[in-house]
Amino acid sequence: MASHPSSDGGSGGSTPLVVCFGEMLIDFVPTVAGVSLAEAPAFEKAPGGAPANVAVGVARLGSSSAFIGKVGDDEFGHMLANILKQNNVDNSGMRFDHNARTALAFVTLRADGEREFLFFRNPSADMLLQESELDVDLIKKAAIFHFGSISLIEEPCRSAHLAAMKIAKSSGCILSYDPNLRLPLWPSPEFAREEIMSIWDQADVIKINEEEITFLTGGDDPNDDSVVQNKLFHPNLKLLIVTEGSQGCRYYTQDFKGRVPGVKAKPVDTTGAGDAFVGGILYRLAADLNLYKDEKKLRDALFFANVCGAVTVMKRGAIPALPTKDAVLKFIEKDASKSETN
Repeated sequence: MASHPSSDGGSGGSTPLVVCFGEMLIDFVPTVAGVSLAEAPAFEKAPGGAPANVAVGVARLGSSSAFIGKVGDDEFGHMLANILKQNNVDNSGMRFDHNARTALAFVTLRADGEREFLFFRNPSADMLLQESELDVDLIKKAAIFHFGSISLIEEPCRSAHLAAMKIAKSSGCILSYDPNLRLPLWPSPEFAREEIMSIWDQADVIKINEEEITFLTGGDDPNDDSVVQNKLFHPNLKLLIVTEGSQGCRYYTQDFKGRVPGVKAKPVDTTGAGDAFVGGILYRLAADLNLYKDEKKLRDALFFANVCGAVTVMKRGAIPALPTKDAVLKFIEKDASKSETN
């Protein structure tokens, strides 16, 4: 397996494969910023779903990625499959359901800065992926297998998710987990906490944010290292990352821990910033599967991932805003020259 991404920027299959599993849906976003869903005069459709965003993020940076999930056999489902293809993501693991629709989510950022979600899933196609529909060969080819927690909410998708993880684990994949908490989708907070934690100790790499730490620990201080290390770091974990938005991120491994500051960017829309960050770190991890063992290399990769997130907030939408490697490097150069002149 090649240890470095090919420099041609394409997903030529010569780079270790990142396979992302889970939901892909359509976000409907108001054409006007800072209004509630009820006040929105009109909506724009945007492709969404964290695992799919991450797959595109990895491919945009120039590495190989694939997406496994289910959409409706409808206009929206085929549109999403095409968007992946246009972005060099292998979509051969996608399935189309004849009886269920592609999931829809209406999302707005109100004037008070709170995000408001309204989901249409009753049930949506992504919840109906069955174990028998998994592309086993594609999972076995992966160097990294990435997933969230939304696919754990309902059967049959939950069983398909657990089976996919098992295949990935036995093939020697690195398992990457971003719980991506969306409480409105879960029957209750207790059930969400239980299910999210049920696969916690199987992951090699976990990315969470401060709000998720408070939720998963039952109200503990997200900034307290001992909370993170005693309650969330498990013996098999190689890397735990806590993202802090524009402030940067913290990292914890078996041997060291630290903080990497964020970079300043003018936010237009924060949608997809976390997924861009994950895409950035998985891109660097695919190029060097032992990245977490070398603190200097890890810090460099996390700074790169922070920049991926920063570049994304400067544009509207998730997938349209995900950066190329050139955009990230340009931003880093500009940022460096700014700090030199200050």
